Amino acid sequence: MTLGKKISIGIIGIIAVPLIVALFLPTHYQVERSIDIAKPASDVFAYIRMLKNQDQYSVWAKKDTNMKRIFTGQDGSVGFISRWESLDSEVGTGEQEIKMVNADTLEMETELRFLEPMEATERSYMKVSSLDQKKSKVIWGFDGSVPYPSNLICLFMDFQELIGKDFEEGLSNLKVVLEK
Repeated sequence: MTLGKKISIGIIGIIAVPLIVALFLPTHYQVERSIDIAKPASDVFAYIRMLKNQDQYSVWAKKDTNMKRIFTGQDGSVGFISRWESLDSEVGTGEQEIKMVNADTLEMETELRFLEPMEATERSYMKVSSLDQKKSKVIWGFDGSVPYPSNLICLFMDFQELIGKDFEEGLSNLKVVLEK
């Protein structure tokens, strides 16, 4: 076998192996964290359904206190949009739109549209359940996807740890704010 053929086979292998590995990696992930808060579930839900309140507990809102904010619609209602623009690459530019609010089940869903530094659209949700009359559990979750072959990034990034850590910190901040 000639040196040229060996180099060609080597290059094909370098390209093919990662593509084959990516076939066996997940393209979807879900991150969910929870915390107990010493407040009635209805009070907690009334607070978290208002996206403007995220500035008080969200890790991402606290990373750039100078980010530009634009709000459209009625906060706490389906269709409300909270847009942010930041020069900080960890915050970037994007928007969050309320897609579902259910006051009976104390659940809400939002669509996160990241525009910069990378484009992505993902689902986020928060659920509140009553543990007793004065205590509730808050669940904050995120569904994401990484299409093939970009899902190779899953070998190097642990979304459970990265996003989960921010959710845990945000939920701890929420607990402090609501239990004052």
